[in-house]
Amino acid sequence: MKFSGKNVLITGASKGIGASIAKVLAGFGLKVWINYRSKPELADSLKAEIESLGGKAAVICFDASDEKAFEEGVKVILEADSELSYLVNNAGITADKLALRMSLEEFNKVLNTNLNSAFLGCREALKAMSKKRFGAVVNIASIVGEMGNAGQVNYSASKGGMISMSKSFAKEGSSRNIRFNCVTPGFIKSDMTELLSEEVKASYQKNIPLGRFAEPEEVANAVAFLLSDYASYITGDTLKINGGLYM
Repeated sequence: MKFSGKNVLITGASKGIGASIAKVLAGFGLKVWINYRSKPELADSLKAEIESLGGKAAVICFDASDEKAFEEGVKVILEADSELSYLVNNAGITADKLALRMSLEEFNKVLNTNLNSAFLGCREALKAMSKKRFGAVVNIASIVGEMGNAGQVNYSASKGGMISMSKSFAKEGSSRNIRFNCVTPGFIKSDMTELLSEEVKASYQKNIPLGRFAEPEEVANAVAFLLSDYASYITGDTLKINGGLYM
């Protein structure tokens, strides 16, 4: 994989898919900025793991849905590295409930965290990357942003909005050689899916043409491709990582 930049900021990177993305990108030689909001021990442990393998990493704490905090976070990176080459907007939450029982506050909480944080990241990246007229952003959306899901009206709205928003950012960033793309993971092996019984997992997997959940590294590799020079002519697009569940 070829990269023309030298560093990447990953929001919500201390665990799960974010941590896998951090490890994969560090393996390709990028300096990884590990963003987290709570549990510094997870971020510090990930940093130590990356460095033990010869990679470069730094830890940065801020709430990605807080405008001033995101601005200050990018400022810290620019002061340290003189550039921001790549961004992965991964921070997100779920708060599942049937729409009939969901309050506006519960709806907005998920949108504010998932969609607002991605907007702030894209906006601040566009500002920072415009100086060098180079950069790439990948937004971690979801299969439910494409196909919807019962009990996830708020989450699907946030991820569907992320997909369409990325297309608009791609049009604004194109004249500055800054690309914006999305990935839409389906069922991924995680702490959450490991809690499911084998019977429940089998019932989900039977609807997936490839017959299994994805490894987190498979999402990370797709993100690395979209950020890399190999995807230099891809912008405003969405790469599905769902084993054929939604085509």
